[in-house]
Amino acid sequence: MKAASKSERPVMWVPRVERRIVGALRRFGADRRGAVALIFGFALVPIILAAGAALDYSVASSAKTSLDAAADAAVMAAVRRAAMGEKAADAEANARVLFEAAARKIPSLTLESAQVLVTDVDGTRTATVDYRARVPTRLVAIAGIKTIPVQGEAIGRAARPNYIDFHLLLDNTPSMGLGATTADIDKLVAATAGAAEDASCAFACHEKSKSGNDRYALARKIGVQMRIDMVRQATVKLIDTAGSTAAVPKQFRVGIHTFGTECSKQDTKLTTLRSLTDDLAAAKTDAAGIDLMPIKHQNFYNDQCTNSDEVLADMDKAIQSAGDGSSDKSPQKVLFIVTDGVTDAHYPSSCARPTVGGRCQEPMKIATYTALKARGVRVAVLYTTYLPLPTNGWYQTWIAPFAAKLPTQLQECASPGLFFEVSPSQGIPEAMVALFQKAVAQARLTR
Repeated sequence: MKAASKSERPVMWVPRVERRIVGALRRFGADRRGAVALIFGFALVPIILAAGAALDYSVASSAKTSLDAAADAAVMAAVRRAAMGEKAADAEANARVLFEAAARKIPSLTLESAQVLVTDVDGTRTATVDYRARVPTRLVAIAGIKTIPVQGEAIGRAARPNYIDFHLLLDNTPSMGLGATTADIDKLVAATAGAAEDASCAFACHEKSKSGNDRYALARKIGVQMRIDMVRQATVKLIDTAGSTAAVPKQFRVGIHTFGTECSKQDTKLTTLRSLTDDLAAAKTDAAGIDLMPIKHQNFYNDQCTNSDEVLADMDKAIQSAGDGSSDKSPQKVLFIVTDGVTDAHYPSSCARPTVGGRCQEPMKIATYTALKARGVRVAVLYTTYLPLPTNGWYQTWIAPFAAKLPTQLQECASPGLFFEVSPSQGIPEAMVALFQKAVAQARLTR
């Protein structure tokens, strides 16, 4: 194969404008006339200055990009999840150290000032970095421009977590042995029909006697879901939610309390299963053990097992003064009560609806809740609807007359926006989590 002739060789493509420039420069360089050489000499200085300025400003731009990245990193360090547990002053100091350390690593840069500010206002943390710096020039220094100023600002915001202590007061009295749904009630009634004592009983009373009337054991045997089962599941789910919701360590503490260990004069009182703790795993273990309060035998202590006035009075004493939620040393306080709202205790002189022998069955009183709220404790009430019991004579005589007032009275006991009524068939666990989330969200809004 022969080599291509000169006329056949491929010609490199040059854009039209570029060819003109190249041609002009060739002619300019070949021209030996004095005027042209003089013009070229005059033009050379601004050309060099323009090229130098482009290079120096490119260096300054690169330095600013690095400083902006350092400012962004410092701001994010102050508002990140881990830093929210720190005081604003500590987060500010750490952000300053981070920014200045990054600035020192940028070549040929003089940091003139760096204003770093972190504030916590109305539940929001704001972090700001404002800097001024100079980058030395090289080529344009001959024109008297020794440095190029650069400046910038970075701002970051995040909701500041509120620290809250949740005191869970859970009704574990015999009435919580009621079937969780109408179907569960009907199933237990059918299973006890024809029994020698208290036929067609809708309550799964946890009797310790050996009389064969332990309907709690029967309910377990035939697969009846009771309200206490739903409360247990709901409490475990709430604690899981608290753990996944917490933005910082120790943001939420939980205490678990019930109405007693056993239905008797001595044991029907506030019982603490777990004191306030930020060990949510341990609290969850305790919550999994919540169960129905046992009774020695039917009608023991006249079934006066829901001593709500004394339990709430003791709860009031157990809850310390409420803080503003700004730190784990000053947590807000929430009493979270799950109940069917009915008092059943020996109140022979103070009962609004006395039954027989000093036994009192009435809606829970508002006074103690009012006292709690007056000292800054928020009260969240989850009312587990007291389902009608048409086959139960005692219910029809003593509870039915005021049953319709239970939700109204409990709503008055609760803090604004923190009342929830739910039938077990609607999902107590979901309702309990929803009420928890409302309490947390409300805490942010009221700061």
